[in-house]
Amino acid sequence: MQLPTLSLQKWTHGSPEEQIAFSEELGSAFRSLGFAAIEDHGFGSADREQLYASVQQFFNLDEAAKRAFILEGAKGQRGFTPFGVEHAKGETSADLKEFFQWGPMNAEERGLRANVNVNSAVEGMDEVVRAAYLKLEAIGNELMKAVALHIGVNREYFSEPLAGGHSIFRAIHYPAQPELPEDGIRAAAHEDINLITLLMGASAEGLEVISEGKWVPIHVTNDALVINVGDMLQRLTNGVLSSTTHRVVNPTAEKRHLPRFSMPFFVHPKEDMPLNCLEHCISADRPKAFSDITAGAYLHERLVEIGLA
Repeated sequence: MQLPTLSLQKWTHGSPEEQIAFSEELGSAFRSLGFAAIEDHGFGSADREQLYASVQQFFNLDEAAKRAFILEGAKGQRGFTPFGVEHAKGETSADLKEFFQWGPMNAEERGLRANVNVNSAVEGMDEVVRAAYLKLEAIGNELMKAVALHIGVNREYFSEPLAGGHSIFRAIHYPAQPELPEDGIRAAAHEDINLITLLMGASAEGLEVISEGKWVPIHVTNDALVINVGDMLQRLTNGVLSSTTHRVVNPTAEKRHLPRFSMPFFVHPKEDMPLNCLEHCISADRPKAFSDITAGAYLHERLVEIGLA
């Protein structure tokens, strides 16, 4: 499946009419597929290549070296998380992956759990990750303004919750599979927890989404960012915008020797943001489908379900 692809410059540098058109195109894709792709976003190939080089260098370290970056008590929200920990909601088999996770770049200043520095293992990686996080955070903030316009609230509706938010950047390594695993796939069917997710082109194929009841592989250009709706935004809009089920499948026989690296950026608001369904998204045809809850409480609920809390 080729995703609807939009130019972010139509939003950031466009006329009022172009901004409205961008918002409507993005919203239409989110209503029907839950996914879209954006180009002209400012996160270039040089940014991506530098990031992938650092991430691959880290995951090529031996197991003991990687485990030195496990942050006790962080429950996967900071630092390294090894194999066999995270699983999809409702699954008993762990996903076939390991990952490293960062929170806001000003976490310590805000009294949040500090990020784990990794320069001691991969020279310059902290600076590379910081630059990537800040760029992706800015892109996510702009996209949420377009989402706000589409769902009929002030375009700055999400600005304050995101300024105090807890967005997460995750580097994922799905190792090569010389032999077919007896149990589990790279990432079992799931929905994302957050508002929206930004995903740069992965190093190998494998992402699939549910469309009309069937699993369909996603195809985008390397320079595009894949954007998808998370459960928090689905709750807020009472299902008007769809959080679509997706997965990462195991490679075909001829590609089992290839690892896969993926780097999603999960846009999270501040913990006390209410996710109560917007009143104008509730009607006789669309009765309220979700109970009232804050972003923080919902995040904790979901982390428990996937083995990270």
